[in-house]
Parts: sequence; C-alpha cells; structure tokens
Amino acid sequence: MAEKIIRTIGVLTSGGDAPGMNAAIRAVVRTALGKGLKVRGIRRGYSGLLNEEIIDLSARDVSDTIQRGGTILQTARCEEMRTIEGQQKAAAICKKYGIDGLVVIGGDGSFKGAQKLSDYGVNTIGLPGTIDLDIACTEYTIGFDTAVNTAMEAIDKVRDTSTSHERCSIIEVMGRDAGYLALWCGIANGAERILLPEEHDYNEEKIVADIKENRKRGKKHYIIINAEGIGDSMNMAKRIEEETGMETRATILGHMQRGGSPTAKDRVYASIMGAMAVDLLLEGKTNRVVGYKHGEYIDFDINEALAMQKGIPQYQYDIAQQLAL
Repeated sequence: MAEKIIRTIGVLTSGGDAPGMNAAIRAVVRTALGKGLKVRGIRRGYSGLLNEEIIDLSARDVSDTIQRGGTILQTARCEEMRTIEGQQKAAAICKKYGIDGLVVIGGDGSFKGAQKLSDYGVNTIGLPGTIDLDIACTEYTIGFDTAVNTAMEAIDKVRDTSTSHERCSIIEVMGRDAGYLALWCGIANGAERILLPEEHDYNEEKIVADIKENRKRGKKHYIIINAEGIGDSMNMAKRIEEETGMETRATILGHMQRGGSPTAKDRVYASIMGAMAVDLLLEGKTNRVVGYKHGEYIDFDINEALAMQKGIPQYQYDIAQQLAL
C-alpha cells in the first residue's frame, strides 16, 4: 500500500540524458522544499538507487544548473531493474531512506520501472525526458526542442560545404526507432529527402533517379536527412555515388544532439513539469506521467500511457514531401 502522507521526495534521471533534465530536477527540489518536504537525489538512475547512491538535496545544490545540459544526477541504464528481485529491492531501498514519493525523469523504459515501484507501494510520477519525442501520451518531451535545434544548426553547416562542393549529403540524426527529429530537421533544413523508420517503403532507386533529374535541371547539391532507425548512411552514400556519379558524403551527427545548453522552451516546460510532479504527489496521486497536450499540462496513468501508440503525423510528412519538390 502506497504511503499517503508525503514527507520526502526522491528524484532520479534514467536512460538517455536530455537537455532540460536539470531544469526539471531544480523545479522538483525547490517546489518540494518550498512546501516543507525533504528531497533526496538518486545518482545514476535505477542503478544508483539499487546501489544506494542517495544524497540530500538543498536549494543551493541546484543553483546555477538550469542552463546546463545533461543531468547533474547522472544517468545509467539498469538491467537489474527489469527483474522482480531488482524491483523489490528498489522499493525496499526507497522505504529504507524514507522516500514517500519518487519523480522519475526519462522515457518509456524509465516509466516501466516507475510503474513497478508503484506496484510495490512507492508513489511515483514520471516526467517525459527524451530527445526522441517518442512518448505517445505527450506532444512534448524534455530535450527534444534543444536537440532538434542543435541538429538543425549542424545541418545548415553541412549544407554550406555540400553546396560549395556540389555534393549529395546524407545526414543521420538520432531518434532510435522514431523519426521525429528527422522529420523536423527535414522541414527546417529544406531537405530534398527525409528517410523515416515509420515510412519503410522508401525506394533508393527513386532517390537516385531524383538526384539525376535534379542535376539535369542545374541543382548543385542534394540533402537527405536519414533517421537513426534506418541507419546504414555510409553504405547508402557509397551506393548513391556509384549510381549517380555525384560525390556523396555521409555525416552522422551522433551524441552531439544530446548535449548543450537547453533552449528556453526546454527550460520552461521542464520547470513546470517538475513543479507539477511535486503537486501531484501532494494530491495523493501515484503511477502517473506528466504530459503536454493541446497547450495544457496534464497527467496520465502510467499503464494507460505505456499502452498508447504514437506515429508520425501523415499530414506533416506529406507537407515535407511537397516542400521538397
């Protein structure tokens, strides 16, 4: 049975880091302290929880952190948390340290851990922290805005050199099996092609034919945004160069997209979500995920949130294709 009176709140970041996580941590800490609660930070996600890497947090501990990328609590992935023994141990450690409520900042995998802890009596609230924007219950995830702006600026630079050398450039962005970063960059950077894992039927022969036709019309460069979920950018570049005769280079942006100072949007939205997590716990809620939909901050049952499916909006993809003509 979950504890109804909240005296101490724990906070951890789990899975991949994302810009804005520190803003969320700061908001949790300062909101909770302002309401007379104690706050304990858990280092290195669920792995740190199982290893009892737990510290008290003060308002001073989160000073000058809102502008920093990454997570001051650090993060890790934890296979042990997938086991019943690991979940029971984690719940017992929360009780040992008097943690009545736990705020988990991460993605779907992190929420599954929070869901299990809730089953074992720990009040849990999840905040969507991932640059992939792949959490179905929310239109916004902490870190996406910064990551897409970082990628956009990098692609602009690649376009400059691609134009100068009259090249085809294949630029691979992150996102795991989700194509939101690729779609947004494709539109924002004016790419000729966007390859998404949600659109598996892309035809490389058509891309080759399109490049040849564009060259006949005098086009000097060609930009392809390739999602991580498709990958194979290096080999794709070799094949396209062999078929078209156009010098083709692949650029994999990689983990640079995770870093950097968060944008205003990521700082503000993460701060509001962090404060809301504390308020939800004080209202006696547990096993919830904070989300953002239709201009409002809302919360969902974690079970309901994990069951939701999310796909690329077809209208947005159609617009991206139309604008690339």
